[in-house]
Amino acid sequence: QGQLVESGGGSVQAGGSLRLSCAASGDTYSSNCIGWFRQAPGKEREGVATITIGGSYTYYADSVKGRFTISQDKAKNMVYLQMNSLKPEDTAMYYCAAGWFNYGPLRIKDYNYWGKGTQVTVSS
Repeated sequence: QGQLVESGGGSVQAGGSLRLSCAASGDTYSSNCIGWFRQAPGKEREGVATITIGGSYTYYADSVKGRFTISQDKAKNMVYLQMNSLKPEDTAMYYCAAGWFNYGPLRIKDYNYWGKGTQVTVSS
């Protein structure tokens, strides 16, 4: 059974930074990538960034490109999302998930293990 646990969320002013962490254990590493998704109230869950295990490939949504950076520490089974220049529209619950990399936009159906999420709130 796979398990993913997110941490690092919080409240920050616009322009600030946060680093989210995702601890992976169990069968999650039978997948080939770890991704971050987010869901704002009343909106659909959307993919933010993903990284292949081993780190050869990454993919970012256009809305975060240049501001967010995904990275991993495979020895610690950790994946990080460094979020800079945060905007109020980045406010959402952020989830990490393990799945299969498709060289394009993140698709929920490609991810089969999910964490419970960590809240990010950006005030203007």
